[in-house]
Amino acid sequence: MTESAQSARPFPLLRNLQFSPLKEGEEQYVLLWDPSGLSTEKLIVPLSYFYLLQFFDGAHSLEQVAAEYLRKFGEFLVPDRLHRLVSDLDDKLFLEGERVDAARQAALAAYRNAPTRKAAFAGKSYEADPDKLTAQIKGFFSSKEGPERKDSEHKGQPIKGLVAPHYEIKDAGPIYAWAYKELQDAQAPDLFVMLGTGHAGLQNGYAVTGKDFETPLGIVKTDRAIIDRLKAAAGFCFDEELAHQNEHSIEFQLPFLQLASGRTRPITIVPVLCSFPPATFFDPQLRELRERVETGLKALQDALAAEGRPACIIAGAELAHIGMRYGDASPPTDFSFHRCMQQDLTMLKHAEEIDADAFAQFIAKEDDNRRISGFAAIYTLLKLIGDGKGQVLRYDRGITDQFNSTVTYAAMAFF
Repeated sequence: MTESAQSARPFPLLRNLQFSPLKEGEEQYVLLWDPSGLSTEKLIVPLSYFYLLQFFDGAHSLEQVAAEYLRKFGEFLVPDRLHRLVSDLDDKLFLEGERVDAARQAALAAYRNAPTRKAAFAGKSYEADPDKLTAQIKGFFSSKEGPERKDSEHKGQPIKGLVAPHYEIKDAGPIYAWAYKELQDAQAPDLFVMLGTGHAGLQNGYAVTGKDFETPLGIVKTDRAIIDRLKAAAGFCFDEELAHQNEHSIEFQLPFLQLASGRTRPITIVPVLCSFPPATFFDPQLRELRERVETGLKALQDALAAEGRPACIIAGAELAHIGMRYGDASPPTDFSFHRCMQQDLTMLKHAEEIDADAFAQFIAKEDDNRRISGFAAIYTLLKLIGDGKGQVLRYDRGITDQFNSTVTYAAMAFF
């Protein structure tokens, strides 16, 4: 790392990265990556370095970081090693600063100039060939874990909303199918508000894009009339639309939506990424975020009301995240998972009652210690639906690493 580069990072600020623990023999490491996709790099660091990253908060100097290392491990951290860590993070665009700002602006310009939002995960998380993808999705419906072949008890009724996972399709496909079977059997509209989970975080709470979405099954068009209304009423919701480029939580829904709606008539979508904690509505320090969320939510409500057309609200959302990958000190046990499942199902009763405020209060009372990543999307869905009744159709979990870290998710329908 050059002297000028060192002086440019006296108080390094780590970006919002994701991490996963790794074990190699008796040694433990942590893998870091950028969920926004701005950087495609990955970095593996030992646990001692991972401990230090909590102090890369823009408030600690490198000297203070080194002092924290000495306090924790009882040994000096050679300055060259610390500078090399900072250099590695900077080279990979993992630190906030001018390089990241320039990369972000260039990526945003390229995204806005592109004709469509490309299918980022086709051929990775699901089949890229249209025929193979159709067979893959139909296989989830007919699998033993999938929905029953008999008609839904709500067949022919107007459907108001769905909650589906955004977990890897190859693993959670049957749970997606439980949700989209309800859409398939229902009286469905031609307008869908797609609420995704913004994993990279959002300063404004919501990120809307007007891009049409490509999938292997064809183009899914955005609803221009509603997009225009949102731009006029809450233009800030478009400031972070780059977040859509590499976010999977809406993309994973679209092939299911295309097949469940039959592709016999045109449909339009309103793509909205959501990211804000339950504390947004209770913590005075989050007042500015709360105001942005409330403004964005009202703009959505008003735009839908002004159009006067029925809409189905779909949330791509997961529930709890427990285990070492998500910050717990130890792996989940059978007991802790079953306790988590009971808490999830109790929490979802508030969603079934379409009580967004009680849903938020339940998670806030837990201090969100199970990390309900889909909170913002589900909360927004409940506020947009307004009335009716929901039903949990299926509940399941996925294991995400060798330490048994666990993600839970559910399929729900609202009528």
